[in-house]
Amino acid sequence: MTWDDRPPSVRRAAGFSVHLFTASGGAVALLALYAAIERDFAACFAWLGLALFIDGVDGTLARAAKVTETAARIDGVVLDLVVDFLTYVLVPVIALWRSDLMPERVSFWLGLVVTLASTLYFADNSMKTRDYWFRGFPAIWNVAVLYLFVLRLPWWASAAVLIAGTIGMFVPVVFVHPLRVVKLRVVTIAVTMAWFGLASAAIAADLMVGWPVKLGFLAVGAYFLALPFARHSPWADD
Repeated sequence: MTWDDRPPSVRRAAGFSVHLFTASGGAVALLALYAAIERDFAACFAWLGLALFIDGVDGTLARAAKVTETAARIDGVVLDLVVDFLTYVLVPVIALWRSDLMPERVSFWLGLVVTLASTLYFADNSMKTRDYWFRGFPAIWNVAVLYLFVLRLPWWASAAVLIAGTIGMFVPVVFVHPLRVVKLRVVTIAVTMAWFGLASAAIAADLMVGWPVKLGFLAVGAYFLALPFARHSPWADD
């Protein structure tokens, strides 16, 4: 029996279940936010990691369940963006503000700028290219802020990273989608899994890691920053 041969009630239930799974990321975001406010940053990033996993697989489930047909009342794209804004932007900004990575006044005002710019970026209709690359830095502040916690840069260097990322959302560069990439797909997914392993090790160590883990983070970051050079065009209009 194929998927289309199943009873409509079964297909509708599957479609709404996928939407519910995506929406669970919002509840996970609240748990991460609470941990950030309490300055339990390892727990915060553990919850954000779970949210990242949900975001990584819900699209595949949505396509398998054909949610645009079986559960069309819920706009899966809007739902995904709402949850992503919480987990990719809002919670990391709060974590940064509650941390000691930079002076509180600096982190507060930079957080406002990051949030404002990210709000515009999330509403950009041309956020993705036709071959699923992101135009500009894809506002993955959950990843960027984790790097700041792991590397423990001087506060001014951390501030420079935030400013560069904010500007990067609106410049003509591209960043890969690590799960929907075509070129170097196997290698990129393997590097992504290695990053999850490094992040898990950092969380287990309460984000206080030695240079082997830090160098691993830097190597993964260098790979993803270099990957656009393997692509045929920086804007991909084909």
